Amino acid sequence: MRKTQITIDIELDENHVPEKMMWNAEDGGIEAQETKATMISVWDDKTMEALRIDLWTKEMPVDQMKMFLHQIFISLANTYQRATGEEDVAQWIEEIAEEFAHKSAIKM
Repeated sequence: MRKTQITIDIELDENHVPEKMMWNAEDGGIEAQETKATMISVWDDKTMEALRIDLWTKEMPVDQMKMFLHQIFISLANTYQRATGEEDVAQWIEEIAEEFAHKSAIKM
């Protein structure tokens, strides 16, 4: 069996707020790449709930956070369609993403 790792190194300030984040994905050719935000979700099948880690640095601009969240909505639609084959629901999620873009005044 083969193993691989994805890691995130986080530098915190004195109040434990992320100041700098670097991520590594050996198989993806990513080494110490800086990022300003990350969202990680894992499924706990015992409690039947998603567990999350949402982190962003002090330097993450609000306009970029809005774009990040919009792209996550789009990714969710794609993942949902691939996982379930339910194109109508995936389309609905994309519509939510577009409404979010409009309401949050994202410049695309």
